[in-house]
Amino acid sequence: MQNFVHGIDVLSAGIKAGITGLMNLAGQAADPSNGVYFVNFNQDFTSLAVGSKTGYKLFTLSAVDNLVKIYENESEDICLVERLFNSSLVAVVSLSSPRKLKVCHFKKGTEICNYSYSNTILAIKLNRKRLVVCLEDSLYVHNIQDMRVLHNIRDTPSNPMGLCTLCNGESSYLAYPGSSTIGEVQVFDALNLSAKIMISAHESPLAAMAFNYTGQQLATASERGTVIRVFNVADGSRLWEFRRGVKRCVAISSLAFSPDAMFLCCSSNTETVHVFRLDQPDSPRQSQQNLPQPAETGAGWMEYLSMAVSKSANLLPARMTDVFSQGRAFATAHLPFQGVRSVCCVVSIQKVPRLLVASADGYLYVYEINTAEGGDCVLLRQHKLDGKETEGCPPKALSGDVVDKPSSSLAMPKPEAGAISSYAGILKGSGSADVMSDSDKLREMKFATELPPEGPLQLDDDSEFPPVTQKTE
Repeated sequence: MQNFVHGIDVLSAGIKAGITGLMNLAGQAADPSNGVYFVNFNQDFTSLAVGSKTGYKLFTLSAVDNLVKIYENESEDICLVERLFNSSLVAVVSLSSPRKLKVCHFKKGTEICNYSYSNTILAIKLNRKRLVVCLEDSLYVHNIQDMRVLHNIRDTPSNPMGLCTLCNGESSYLAYPGSSTIGEVQVFDALNLSAKIMISAHESPLAAMAFNYTGQQLATASERGTVIRVFNVADGSRLWEFRRGVKRCVAISSLAFSPDAMFLCCSSNTETVHVFRLDQPDSPRQSQQNLPQPAETGAGWMEYLSMAVSKSANLLPARMTDVFSQGRAFATAHLPFQGVRSVCCVVSIQKVPRLLVASADGYLYVYEINTAEGGDCVLLRQHKLDGKETEGCPPKALSGDVVDKPSSSLAMPKPEAGAISSYAGILKGSGSADVMSDSDKLREMKFATELPPEGPLQLDDDSEFPPVTQKTE
């Protein structure tokens, strides 16, 4: 009888967790009428994935005026979709089967393998070496080359929103909440499969995290949403602290470094997207100790008053001093909506810096950002994510007022030898993002059901391997 009662408790807990996961996934939809569940950029912000009740779409972000759809799948309702850089590899989860992960080759339209998990899949993260699946109370680390489960991080603090982030660089660091009551971040080395460091980031639980491209810096925000912090991953020290606002607490939905880590952008459930510049002094308090006098700088009395107030902040209590010393947004963009989940990034398009915001209401917004002076970002274009012609977007002539000067400030760090252009590029990498040569098509990689004795996956041009279907323990 006791075993029967225990079984009922376990079953009830499983049903409750499943329902919670489904509610979290479904809650990402902004408007049921447009059917958009999920929007996300790929690892280098050159592609956009959109999941909806009718399937998923992939767009390339190579121009401001045109949003080019490179693939569309209309098979089932997709609530999670992640593309591996600009390769043919995508990982998807459907709302009808929220515990099953499918890894697909979208250019061939084939399923490579699938895995079933004990609970609802809340997030998927990819880089060139690892695939991470996040459940509410555990994380699975897969080898991207053969999809073997390398490690299972069990009994993590309750993480109903599937909050985690994976570094795209050589380090392959994985960050996830270390507590469900305070803002602790656990950094895990997914390459060497060992814990690296625990960072005490905030007093409130975490709401968003992001690594820079190299994995040396980690940005965090709490559920209060008023302060954004950037930490050194090596020792956990705080590098920068920015104040998003003081009037109201918000839900931060996205943090993203620019490819060169000079900018950090943040979107929330408000109508404002903030962009912070990461070139301020490491210690604002120290920089205020020796403020120049107006005669030395030619500044006016208003500047002098501002400097005097900043300097006197050192005499105030520590909490008030932090408010004065926190950085403010370098640039802001104003969206035509609020209360909708969105993701943002700062990236170069045709060698010109742009701020991109993709929202769950089914639109992509493209803004001009002045990387020298900051200020208000100008909306250049908005694109509908249903692949149809955009209605009511700013006219094309609007972008004519913008001087498109080449900028090297957002240059992407050179990728490692594993840069990917086709599915075979997962192992050796090369070439253009969304165009494959005939030789590349002949060299498409097949997933074997078992590893060969030597370990690495072998390429075979003539044989086709059956899909792999496995269950995780």
